[in-house]
Amino acid sequence: MTEMTETETGPKKIHSQSGLFFSLLEDCLAGNTFVKLVLGKYHGMEPGLDRVFVRRLTLKEGECLSFLYRYHTKDVTKNLPLAAGIAFIRDVFGTAFNNVHLQTVTEDIQLSVNKKGKRTLQRGKAVGRSITPHEHDREKERFLDLATPFLRELGVTSQQYQLIPSMSRKWKQINKFIEVLDHAIVASKLKEQELLRVVDFGSGKGYLTFAMEEYLRASLGLSPKVTGVELREDLVTLCTKAAQRLKLDGLSFAQGDIRSFPPESIDIMIALHACDMATDYAIHLGIRSGAAIIMCAPCCHKQIRPQMISPALLKPMLKHGIHMGQEAEMVTDSLRALLLEASGYETQIFEFVSLEHTSKNKMILGVKGGGLSKQAELLAQIREIKAFYGIREHCLETLLLADGLGQGG
Repeated sequence: MTEMTETETGPKKIHSQSGLFFSLLEDCLAGNTFVKLVLGKYHGMEPGLDRVFVRRLTLKEGECLSFLYRYHTKDVTKNLPLAAGIAFIRDVFGTAFNNVHLQTVTEDIQLSVNKKGKRTLQRGKAVGRSITPHEHDREKERFLDLATPFLRELGVTSQQYQLIPSMSRKWKQINKFIEVLDHAIVASKLKEQELLRVVDFGSGKGYLTFAMEEYLRASLGLSPKVTGVELREDLVTLCTKAAQRLKLDGLSFAQGDIRSFPPESIDIMIALHACDMATDYAIHLGIRSGAAIIMCAPCCHKQIRPQMISPALLKPMLKHGIHMGQEAEMVTDSLRALLLEASGYETQIFEFVSLEHTSKNKMILGVKGGGLSKQAELLAQIREIKAFYGIREHCLETLLLADGLGQGG
């Protein structure tokens, strides 16, 4: 991208970069090359507001700009006529939002302002992007665009940036993953940090690893250092070459696994292919590394099941192997969630798009900031659950106790 800067010296100064940006916005709307616009880095007074997504619509009343306000817990839509919409964007830039990202058919254009008032305009070429239809009914807002180069590089889209039908499930998974990550970043306030250290264990072919780098850098305007860690050397080589071709300096791949990875500072820890106790080691590494976000998709639950003794009341239910397996899965992941909470994380377990490596579709998400005020109560609940099922050992608990869990450390 080419970059131009200026410094604000007074409220009445005419900003050449700002003027150029809004001239380009008006031109692309007039020339029907507008794709979308995003207002980011919000610092206004509305609680819970994160970003505003802007698209063009044709309604009975005529052409308008539709503003989707994305809050932590809800979305709100407001429509304005084109002229009023442009005026609104001009008014809120710099006063409530410090970044505005315009996508046209031919260009990516970003205007930003820092704390010292310096405004920076960046312009880069967009390849293979098409105009978004103006109809009122549309598909769900996507966090990534199909014209993103890494999607073509990894075979998700064709040379013309059209979605390859056989990759539609992967495309859905990528977008759902980024949606979950986006909400976690908002909750963790990591977007205020700019430089982020992200590690993706079991990165495989790199779909989600590339997607994270693209989203954090291009959509949020952050400076991520993303590392994909994978045991299979051929996949590490494949992804490394793809990142080099795309000139993604903040993205790298390394051969290894969770147990061999050296403990270091991590902001976001991802482990979506961790089988059995590998999930416990991943969560433990995330906690030890001070990760603000820990995201795991566990599969296999071999450690707990052989230990479980069916309580008398539940024996008629758990005599069936499939039920016993489901019960072991629920108990294992519930203990993981409680241990995360006892370590100071707000924790959720929810349904996710199943991965190609496993039919399991469960996600464990921990966001740092829960505090330790209820640690004693949570540890007592863990002991009661273990006693109820006759469980002698849980891998994550053993790892955390060795670090001093419950002993003020």
